[in-house]
Amino acid sequence: MVLAGKDCPNQPTVEDIAEATVDVLKETVPDKVPGIVFLSGGLTPDQATEYLKVMNEKYKKELSWELSYSFGRALQQEGLKAWGGKMENILQAQKVFLERCKKVSEARG
Repeated sequence: MVLAGKDCPNQPTVEDIAEATVDVLKETVPDKVPGIVFLSGGLTPDQATEYLKVMNEKYKKELSWELSYSFGRALQQEGLKAWGGKMENILQAQKVFLERCKKVSEARG
């Protein structure tokens, strides 16, 4: 994804990031590539999910390849935090993990 540095004083909007990312991909990725899979490193789970969602909502019909995710950390982070290594938190952690999985699945379009 095309992102501003974390210390940049002028942070772009989600729409700006989606547009810039799609523009770069259209210029550099051959049409025969079946898909592009994003990582979530350095982003919050919500940021990673929202960027993917907006790209798919706004641009999916004009792209020759699929946009998807490999959000290992972003998928797991909230569930692991809810679990905290304690047996009594397993059900809550599963609930939190499932909620994030649904959000990312919907962002996939």
